[in-house]
Amino acid sequence: MQRDQPTPLLGGISPAAFMQRYWQRKPLLIRQAFANFAPPVKAADIRKLARRDDVESRLIWREDDAWHMENGPFARLPPASQPEWTLLVQGVDLHAQAMADLMQAFRFIPDARLDDAMVSIASDGGGVGPHFDSYDVFLLQAAGKRRWRIGRQKNLSLEPDVPLKILSNFRPEEEFVLEPGDMLYLPPDVAHDGVAQGDGCMTISIGFRAPSRGEFARGMLETAADTLLDQNDERMHRLYRDRGQPAVDAPAAIPDAMIEAALKSLHKVALDKALARRFLGMHLSEPKPGVVFDYPENLDVDLIAQWPQAGILHLDRRTRMLYCGKHVFINGEPVARRASALLRKLANTRLLDCTQLRAKPEERELLQDWLEAGWLHFEQRP
Repeated sequence: MQRDQPTPLLGGISPAAFMQRYWQRKPLLIRQAFANFAPPVKAADIRKLARRDDVESRLIWREDDAWHMENGPFARLPPASQPEWTLLVQGVDLHAQAMADLMQAFRFIPDARLDDAMVSIASDGGGVGPHFDSYDVFLLQAAGKRRWRIGRQKNLSLEPDVPLKILSNFRPEEEFVLEPGDMLYLPPDVAHDGVAQGDGCMTISIGFRAPSRGEFARGMLETAADTLLDQNDERMHRLYRDRGQPAVDAPAAIPDAMIEAALKSLHKVALDKALARRFLGMHLSEPKPGVVFDYPENLDVDLIAQWPQAGILHLDRRTRMLYCGKHVFINGEPVARRASALLRKLANTRLLDCTQLRAKPEERELLQDWLEAGWLHFEQRP
């Protein structure tokens, strides 16, 4: 997608204009973002995922004017004829290639921000109540209809003693009914309430994560500590010495010398861009919890011995690959090789056409390792 080219996905504006005018600023309703849209997954497939213990799912329903929630896996789910229930399944893009393909349309936003695709199916009147999210989200109507009410209210207090984060004083300002192919973008903290109209409602939520400053700080310090230990700096393994420590009358008091020694140890920590790159690269490329890659049983391609003349290498849908400057990160691990043009292309496009590219011996070795780990796949062209 060209960042300066208008696109129906964003209502006829370009990705560059969207990011400048709407991203983290204001909502945008997009009619027919996907014309003639057909759901990438079926409701039956979502129900099957909700039965698995390696998939995060929730069932939400209203009964006797009260909200109820139960976490999966679910052996049984309510019939479609029963009103006012919603099933939410997280990370559907990890389990369905068609959903992973759909998310490629949103890669005008950095991969470092992309989280996952959640799918909700709901019976008539189903929803999760008026609430707000702390992250950006695109709400794509996949099947049926859903009525959305939104508001930019400042009062975000929640109902007490409710298993969901329900706003106690929701004040909607706008209302829309979304049909298949319609999409609503919401920046963080915009109050919203979506209710299914009729049976067969399916909504896809493409969410974007936003680490807090506390997460940044903690992660930076943890990465710094791990780096120091990995470097095996002899000075960092020296034990605290207090030769000359006088006898004390207050044994419970922490000595000032120990406090000073603790502060001096921080002087060895370089809180710089190199550390930030390492932390963010490893943290943001870490696969989702529970992700397990499948080792290929009959791998019949040897990239080291021969670069295939007709074939495509493509990243597994669960693989996360990022780069920053000359540094490359894949599935939570830093890559020893520099971020060559070939590796940057693989990260950006998620595939390599072997007929159009050549790889150096060290790049072939790296790609072969990823093939054998299941992070990368090869498809022979007919």
